[in-house]
Amino acid sequence: MQCPGQDSRYWSGEAVFESNCPHCGQVIEFFKDDSQRTCRNCGHKLLNPKMDFGCASYCPYAEQCLGSLPPELATAKGNLFKDKVAAAMRQYFGSDSRRIRHAEAVAEQAEIIGKQEPGGDMMVIMACGYLHDIGIKEAERKFNSSLARYQHSEGPPVARELLTTLQAKPELIDEVCDIIGHHHAPRKEETVNFKVLYDADLIVNMVEEYQAKPPTQERLDRLISLMLTEAGKVQAKAVLQRFVQV
Repeated sequence: MQCPGQDSRYWSGEAVFESNCPHCGQVIEFFKDDSQRTCRNCGHKLLNPKMDFGCASYCPYAEQCLGSLPPELATAKGNLFKDKVAAAMRQYFGSDSRRIRHAEAVAEQAEIIGKQEPGGDMMVIMACGYLHDIGIKEAERKFNSSLARYQHSEGPPVARELLTTLQAKPELIDEVCDIIGHHHAPRKEETVNFKVLYDADLIVNMVEEYQAKPPTQERLDRLISLMLTEAGKVQAKAVLQRFVQV
């Protein structure tokens, strides 16, 4: 028996659609029943952004249906959400390639650190990585400034709107907005998710700074000591050591 939703006899004009690669922006064509496609431009494997497996919770044929899909779908929910957030960030920043590159770099570092640091939620961490600076546009529009306090006030409403459109869970939206709302200013007690984002952002900011002004070993050691996670300290040393003045 074939699921009617996957049977081409029941398909409408929306069965074939296009989506943008979250890494390079290349247009990728999907058929409704494609589980994933590989971007011909950069090689990124993009999961079908319109595929919905919610029926698996009640359908008696779920095992047969899902069993035919590739192993990557074991972690599809998190990966698909990550790609959707990345695409939403890129669309929001539009032609601001500098801000897009920074967000992507922070998300990349956050993913590395988050997978090594116990106790984190990778969906929260990745959403924070891509959206941590999402308030900059409104901060500059309203206050002609990108100071942290303006990012903190303007970022959460924008992030909430984007994540609500992506149908993220309310508790995830609340936590992401809370982190974005003070991501430059750690509180006395912080979650692992906040700490991972803080360390990732600090690493990327230092990469950008050290390209113009290399640090001394003493300065780098002092910076690494400020990291909030052990995995962040290891990653900072791996990424930043090459900039040290000899």
